[in-house]
Amino acid sequence: MFPKFDPTNQDACLAVLEDVTTNAKQIQESVLENVLSRNAQTEYLKRFLNGGSDIQNFKKNVPVINYEDFKPYIERIANGEPSEIICSQPTITELISSSGTSAGVPKLIPMTTEEMDRRSLFTPLFESLLNKQAGGLYQGKALLFFFMNGDTETPCGLWVGTFITNVIRSYSNRSFLWDRALSSPLDVSMCRDTKQSMYCQLLCGLAQRDHVGRFGASFSSTFIKVIKFLEVHWRELCSNIRMGHVSEWITDVKCRTAVSNILGGRNPELADIIEKECDKKSWEGIVRRLWPKAKCIETIVTGSMAQYVPMVNFYGGGLPLVSAIYGSSECFFGINLDLLCKLSDVSYTIIPNSAYFEFLEINRNENETGHGQLVDLVDVKIGHCYEPVVTTFTGLYRYRVGDVLQATGFHNNTPMFQVVGRQKVALSIDLDKTYEEDLEKAVTLAKRLLEEHNIMLTDFTSYVYTCSFPGHYVLCWELETKLNDTTLEFDPNTLEECCFLVEEYLDAVYRKYRNDKSIGPLEIKVVKGGTFDELMDFFVSRGSSVSQYKTPRSVTHEEALKILESGVVSEFFSKKTPLWKSHEIHSVQ
Repeated sequence: MFPKFDPTNQDACLAVLEDVTTNAKQIQESVLENVLSRNAQTEYLKRFLNGGSDIQNFKKNVPVINYEDFKPYIERIANGEPSEIICSQPTITELISSSGTSAGVPKLIPMTTEEMDRRSLFTPLFESLLNKQAGGLYQGKALLFFFMNGDTETPCGLWVGTFITNVIRSYSNRSFLWDRALSSPLDVSMCRDTKQSMYCQLLCGLAQRDHVGRFGASFSSTFIKVIKFLEVHWRELCSNIRMGHVSEWITDVKCRTAVSNILGGRNPELADIIEKECDKKSWEGIVRRLWPKAKCIETIVTGSMAQYVPMVNFYGGGLPLVSAIYGSSECFFGINLDLLCKLSDVSYTIIPNSAYFEFLEINRNENETGHGQLVDLVDVKIGHCYEPVVTTFTGLYRYRVGDVLQATGFHNNTPMFQVVGRQKVALSIDLDKTYEEDLEKAVTLAKRLLEEHNIMLTDFTSYVYTCSFPGHYVLCWELETKLNDTTLEFDPNTLEECCFLVEEYLDAVYRKYRNDKSIGPLEIKVVKGGTFDELMDFFVSRGSSVSQYKTPRSVTHEEALKILESGVVSEFFSKKTPLWKSHEIHSVQ
């Protein structure tokens, strides 16, 4: 559905962006007509359209659904039924596994070769923007961290794996393109052992430090995990560079060969330089110091990733943060057209060729969030919040993605959105409903107290404790000092004040029930370093992906709760009751 253009021609790419955003309404109508004409005879659509492809009948009769509604069809396809039950053409060739950290288990999303080709066009589009707005970024190589996850096959032979794994696989017959652009050879990124792959990607990046022009990872949380890994292994990495050989525990043969070729023998001078930087008291600006020619950090810093921004800035030393593309396993949505803007201004312009987009207006004052008015892409209102609903070329129809977006403006005739968070209640005890984005904002406010003491919040999650009455919210925080070789110490009064600040930010319903003693004081449990790595390992073992992993903001799984509880080193409660005034709530049923 994209107009034909030369993806190697910067001017052509920029012209395409202007064209599709100018003609958004016509393109959206064409996309829906195309999807319906292809798939009107599928079992799923025939239930509602009787074989017709009329757009108005589609809007009137096809229901808005979530994954659980659609899951039986995916399971049938996985077990061998033809993909034509949901998608007549082209045929579904694989199932993409989502991160699994929003819903608790990975979702399986249908994918076609045509859709993979369509998504691949996003890369030259945003790269043309980046090159225009910050010329010279493509001199040298990119140190971008990607990780393969264990892919499988369904009983009928359909490939199942993460989107990033699929992208890496797609380069298997053209590795020269990968190796030319990235500091880590394709064989390193294809290593199935995440620890070996991360170590070797760092080793390749350090060995070529003077050639790295860009640094990054899919999500800012992944960026932080890479830096934490470097903190543990930098001495060993320096030893490898000094001696010109790879550690013996790197057993992947292709990895060893690829990295050995890059090391090229002993390099004690480079090892000394890296050792000097890593051995300093503070790791502030470590990325800029180790990779002096890097001009930006490419990583997602919006939505749930926003809480990692202070740490990314701390380690990045002021390098610009580029948050380029907004997408999901279900669909690619849009591009940030102002790549070097302030992080608070990051908005994504929807690319109307990607899918057919509708939006459920969100009104948190209603009992049922997300069931407001359903509007088309071009009819959203600036300042309003929405949940996107997508109809794709791969067999999803009026599918609720679960994100919360706020419309911030228009580029030509196409709306721009900020990613607010997930349309998901994180915590609830009574009639209170605390949403993920509200919890993240409350924590962001409270953690500023820690920064005054050179302490960083590296990660957090939450759960509801109801084994005593009244129940209460529990936040699990992993903390770290900004200074190396310094023992982590914190004032109990500071953590108690953090508890109170979180509560004070939460909505009026929560504060009312706290005042009524229907909800107990909020608790912060500080966990030991590495606890959230264990939590990630647990979710990865259940099918998530390191590249796509996002720490769940609320946890209910029994095994995950056991991991958190085993890491607790200190506990703190709010000692004050947050203010509440009766006029804040007109009625609470």
